[in-house]
Amino acid sequence: MENQEKSMKGGRLDEGMMGIKLGANLKASPGAPAAGGSADQFRGKARLPSFAAPRRYELFLRPDLVACTFSGSVAISVAVSAPTRFLVLNALDLSVNRTSIRFQALEPTEVVFFKDDGVLVLGFAKQLPLGEGLLKMDFNGILNDQMRGFYRSKYQYKGKERNMAVTQFESVDARRCFPCWDEPAFKAKFKLTLEVPSELVALSNMPVGNATFAGPIKTVRYLESPPMSTYLVAIVVGLFEYVEGMTTKGTRVRVYTQIGKSNQGKFALDVGVKSLNLYKDYFDTPFPLPKLDMVAIPDFAAGAMENYGLVTYREVALLFDDKSSSASSRQSVAITVAHELAHQWFGNLVTMEWWTHLWLNEGFATWVSHLAVDSFFPQWNIWTQFLDSTTTALRLDSLEASHPIEVEIHHASEVDQIFDAISYDKGASVIRMLQSYLGAERFQKAMASYMKKYAFSNAKTEDLWAVLEKETGEPVKDLMTTWTKQKGYPVINAKIKGDDIEIEQAQFLLDGSSGSGMWIVPITSGCGAYDTQKKFLLKLKRDKMVIGSQCGDRKKGGNFWTKLNINGTGFYRVKYDDELAAALQNALETKKLSLMDKIGTVDDLYALSIARQQTFASLLRLLYGYRGEADYSVLSHINTVTTSIAKVSADATPALAGDIKQLLIKILLSPAEKLGWDPKKGESHLDVMLRPLLLTALVQLGHGKTINEGVRRFNIFTRDRGTSLLPPDTRKAAYLAVMQNVSSSNRSGYDALRKIYKESAEGEERLQVLGILSSCRDKGIVLESLNLIFTNEVRNQDAYILLRGIQPEAREISWNWLKENWERISRTFSGSLAANFVKNIVPLFTSNEKAAEISKFFATRTKPGFERTLKQSLETVRISARWAEGIRSEPGLSQTVRELLAKP
Repeated sequence: MENQEKSMKGGRLDEGMMGIKLGANLKASPGAPAAGGSADQFRGKARLPSFAAPRRYELFLRPDLVACTFSGSVAISVAVSAPTRFLVLNALDLSVNRTSIRFQALEPTEVVFFKDDGVLVLGFAKQLPLGEGLLKMDFNGILNDQMRGFYRSKYQYKGKERNMAVTQFESVDARRCFPCWDEPAFKAKFKLTLEVPSELVALSNMPVGNATFAGPIKTVRYLESPPMSTYLVAIVVGLFEYVEGMTTKGTRVRVYTQIGKSNQGKFALDVGVKSLNLYKDYFDTPFPLPKLDMVAIPDFAAGAMENYGLVTYREVALLFDDKSSSASSRQSVAITVAHELAHQWFGNLVTMEWWTHLWLNEGFATWVSHLAVDSFFPQWNIWTQFLDSTTTALRLDSLEASHPIEVEIHHASEVDQIFDAISYDKGASVIRMLQSYLGAERFQKAMASYMKKYAFSNAKTEDLWAVLEKETGEPVKDLMTTWTKQKGYPVINAKIKGDDIEIEQAQFLLDGSSGSGMWIVPITSGCGAYDTQKKFLLKLKRDKMVIGSQCGDRKKGGNFWTKLNINGTGFYRVKYDDELAAALQNALETKKLSLMDKIGTVDDLYALSIARQQTFASLLRLLYGYRGEADYSVLSHINTVTTSIAKVSADATPALAGDIKQLLIKILLSPAEKLGWDPKKGESHLDVMLRPLLLTALVQLGHGKTINEGVRRFNIFTRDRGTSLLPPDTRKAAYLAVMQNVSSSNRSGYDALRKIYKESAEGEERLQVLGILSSCRDKGIVLESLNLIFTNEVRNQDAYILLRGIQPEAREISWNWLKENWERISRTFSGSLAANFVKNIVPLFTSNEKAAEISKFFATRTKPGFERTLKQSLETVRISARWAEGIRSEPGLSQTVRELLAKP
């Protein structure tokens, strides 16, 4: 819906109403407070001035769910701490009634806004009195369709489409709902009042204090909140039902769902209650609010949002049905709930001072959610699966276009781009590295001290290091600054020399170049066995380790091996010389390595091969050593590597690509055949997740027998949706098998999948189908699928899922589609959602020529919110091109492939 409100570029507003259309434009924070001067001095600043700060908001909102508008008023207690005649705050996409603005009894003489900065400046005739005063104003706005600010989400009730009103304020969108100091450091108390239709459920951060009814309308007044940042304020208004539980300390926990789905909230409720209990003990600090609500929202841009006391989720991130949901969905819901509830302490109670420190929120919540889920479900082996997070971050952080964990934010449009694998996964991984170095008990004690010291306040990264140093006596700041203030990480080169292993660090970059970074690296090593581990800090570029007799006899061979970075606790890679590498491969094949070290070994060699620091043949030989593997986490990583190898070999060496695929099938086939298609009674959660992983991988590699069986089961499923031959866990593999044979002239399978998508009431199943509709080589089918993005069939939040299914064979079609539709995509999708189009299509290419073409296209079409994603995607294309070139010229590769294929 287009906003029809009037807007001005920047200047005085003399009308009764003003339309505010604001971005944000940021440089450095203003220094001295402004006693005089013009409003123009506040243009283009990084942050709001600190001479006035909010202490309390009284906010009234009246959403109209039919007209999709809202009106409201706000009274803000503002503390003026230095001489000024200005108040400077944020507002965006709002019409503020100029005649309603008052500070105490003073009427502003100037009302100026800066569209590019998202800033509203109120100028008064004389200096404002020091101390607290009340700022009041009325405003109205539109319930938008952008899934940010105050927006509408659509749902079905009794066969009719209805609207609900929802907020999503992180990172800088509270200003789209009400005028406010919209920065994390401006914490204040909030007292909200909503006027809504009587039959609807109206939720906010705090419990209802009282409600009064006037016919079809009710006025709901909420209790006052403790101090919190604006990005955590939340409101949800719609038709819901709920399930309820209680923590050991009597905190009421509810999961709200659409009518008829509350049973699907029971699993999340159970995890939620357990999480609050665990975090209360871990942080030695009680949950500070009287209630916690979790709500499933049909239209939701992120996965979930940790609003204080009112956590919002995509439906698939919160709802779980024993009959129709997969094992991977159960695990995903558990991790997501544990992550969001960790934020109630780490993020909400103690909040980052500025977005530079976002990683404190997201990295810690990612790490501690694994700690919680491991406590609830030890059989899931979640810390081994955590290496998914580490390897994802290692891949992104080996790009020149990566960024430090602590990244300077110069513009509000940049904030969304750092909600990425660096802030979340690298952040979590360096926390795991630090906890491993300090020890679990010392680390936990320090975290509890940090929580108490900064409760209801804000903190910077340095504040955390200071508390950890005080509690442990270790040089935490010096150690960790090398990991958070510079991008990248080292590769440790290990060479055997006499009775020593010489180690040397160098920055690792996937493009094969060498960076200048230096780190203080917590080195761990295992030698011949896991009970002889050594630890030390590598502070220099080079050092050495003494090899003891416990490492085994090198001369006799067989039992000698050394592994650095035990269980992947360190955020670095290791490159071994030929002797150490051969000994490690032998340890792998004789089953002496832990699951985590099996993952680290293959992931390091994979990255080194891409960077052309190791041969492609050596990677294939190592992979062959995993052919008897049966563990889910290990095979999940093997699958990531095999998918990448299949893609690059098709471009690098087309004549050999078929044989390479056969070799990859040979590695994965044995565990897949053992598991089969049918679930077995009493099998583990991990085996239930492994089955679809392997079947899907074999289908993608073109394994005829698996494809045929998938099609057979799908045909039975289309006639009988309740058949036991295709339970939720294996449906994706069958759906993908069907798409292998689909074409414009043979589209019955495609039409059957579209029918399932339209008819299914289960969110997970719909998304599984959506994720494979573009997994086809046929140009017509791919275009038909991509164009669904512009129809009502696909919610904007789900467009990226359809994009993820695009195969390398369809990359040219998809790229041409993207170019032709870019203007429409730019208008329809906000920055981070638009970035998904780039992220899922651009990296499918492997040539420098294509990178240049794509770069030229976007040179005049950049959009705030995806510049970093575009840079990273183009760098990935160039890296793939360089890798392909290396494979093409590698001598003896075909012989290696033939030898491995011929092995029994």
